[in-house]
Amino acid sequence: MKKEKVRERIIRVASDLFYKQGYNSTGINQIIAEADIAIGSLYNHFSSKNDLLQAYLIKEELSWFEGYDNSTSKISEPREKLLALIDYRKKLQQTSKFAGCHFIKIVSEIGEGNPSVSGFAKQHKEKQKDLIKTLVKEYGVQGKLSDIDLITENIFLLIEGAVVTSTISKKNDPFDQVKKIVQGLLP
Repeated sequence: MKKEKVRERIIRVASDLFYKQGYNSTGINQIIAEADIAIGSLYNHFSSKNDLLQAYLIKEELSWFEGYDNSTSKISEPREKLLALIDYRKKLQQTSKFAGCHFIKIVSEIGEGNPSVSGFAKQHKEKQKDLIKTLVKEYGVQGKLSDIDLITENIFLLIEGAVVTSTISKKNDPFDQVKKIVQGLLP
């Protein structure tokens, strides 16, 4: 087994803590202790806790899109890829024990107080919406869709709403309902 590099271990530990207990509730000393490193090692890799937060968000974004790509790699039809996106988000909720979206959580905690973080989260959500729009456009070429932008926005909002509702209810039923609605939007 390949040994984990110090920088990767710091990001992994900080990511787990930021996600489970929140950014503001996670201290540098806790990260250092749980990563089993010296304080100098942390600051050799990250200039601040905010710098570490940026690395966490980048890691989560890469992981999110890589996970989606892996879960749809054998699917060629755009409609099926859209439905698989709903299944993917459902799976993320299950594996996190309904802890919610990393990006929604960090923005709700930090708000607009850190423009680079809130901006990154907004860009991440726009990338998700662009993914949906690409698939809706591809499907629209095959089928008959009257308003690609409206359908894209509706699917995006339905999925995001399912994530929030699922986080609160600790159930995956919202994703099943969203999947039925999306199937109706894409005849």
